Amino acid sequence: MEIQVLHQVMDWNEDVSDAVKQTLAGQHICMINVMGSPGAGKTSLITALIQRLKANFRVGVIEGDIAGQVDAERIAALGVPTVQLNTDGACHIEAMSIQKILPALPLDRLDVIFVENIGNLVCPAEFRIGESLRMTLLSIPEGDDKVEKYPLMFTDTDCLVLNKYDMLPYFDFDEARVCANYEAVNPSAPLFRVSSRTGDGIDALADFLSGHIARAAR
Repeated sequence: MEIQVLHQVMDWNEDVSDAVKQTLAGQHICMINVMGSPGAGKTSLITALIQRLKANFRVGVIEGDIAGQVDAERIAALGVPTVQLNTDGACHIEAMSIQKILPALPLDRLDVIFVENIGNLVCPAEFRIGESLRMTLLSIPEGDDKVEKYPLMFTDTDCLVLNKYDMLPYFDFDEARVCANYEAVNPSAPLFRVSSRTGDGIDALADFLSGHIARAAR
């Protein structure tokens, strides 16, 4: 019975996710679900991407946290519409939460919405939220075993960002191991090497995302 209940909950979330996707498609908005561990650099990467994209696209952000609004304040300071979504203990964002919070954003004046999901390599991978694209971060300090330990997160993503790449010389991080494991579970999704601190690799990632945003706008 427990398996059946879980399946029903997942089906319910998928139905709401599909409804959110239809709403965003009607507004020609690309929604990007940004996932990764706590401290992987999600907020810093979103900030760097906004700086690259805002000249061509109208950007909004849904900032997910268990509590607080520190990251939302940091994003809002860039002058983009930002909404804080606190899960009050839940380890992921669900589609229903996105559906309820979307009216707080000026959808008629947006081309792309970044959703910073809760820092977690397990639960967010299991729940679709109506996104157009999934982006997973793995930072160099986290270690090179994460693709093997958390395969769903890396299998069900549209791209992988090796973040904090400027720290590679200072950590015992086997990049070849990560690349081989990622290729084995998700051979068609690109990998980007990025440093939000130095800006290296941000342009290539922004170009990739721009293509998806432009297609959604058609």
